[in-house]
Amino acid sequence: MQAETQDKPIILQPPQAATSTVIWLHGLGADGHDFAGIVEQLELPDQHTTRFVFPHAPVQAVTINGGMQMRSWYDIRSMDMLNDVDAEGIQASCAHIHALIHAEITQGIEPQAILIAGFSQGGLIALHSALTFESELAGILALSTYCPMVETLHLNRTVPIMMTHGIQDPVIPISIAEFSMKALEHKGYKVDWRTYAMEHQLCYPEVQDMAAWLKNTLGYAQ
Repeated sequence: MQAETQDKPIILQPPQAATSTVIWLHGLGADGHDFAGIVEQLELPDQHTTRFVFPHAPVQAVTINGGMQMRSWYDIRSMDMLNDVDAEGIQASCAHIHALIHAEITQGIEPQAILIAGFSQGGLIALHSALTFESELAGILALSTYCPMVETLHLNRTVPIMMTHGIQDPVIPISIAEFSMKALEHKGYKVDWRTYAMEHQLCYPEVQDMAAWLKNTLGYAQ
């Protein structure tokens, strides 16, 4: 079961009053600090208006890591990632992200100006939380991840999705990622799919591509 409470997210406010938000989710065993440094690499305009929110996953036991307690958006029970799924944990984390989205809406950000990004476990939650939210969001950036339970996704068919993956990824094999991408496409989602000569990580060409995609999706002039 997930922890009862979660730490408050890291929030990076823009130079100007916020008109859009990116909620960025870390991977297994990391925390919200893991991607806070990515903002400078995105090379947004000096006076940009995008707030960045970096939440922390709860600390819980992860079965595949011998039950070790660590920050995790859901339990990973085995390497059968597409079938042996912690659906309850995924749903709980999606509810947490939905609450963060609602908090942004309460502050005046339109749903169509809220983008969800995530790496690995965080990418799965980015996909599931955005594609189960009641309103269509700006987009989904899913990095080095996969997507089980695609059959449960049925909302927001036109939301832009960018999925990236390393062709040498030893943690989430590219075959699992490709299967997920094709399953999403079969459900009617349009996926901008990109692969890179890397493992379970980021690389410079990928950062360049996702920066351009993110700026275009949020409406910044190129």
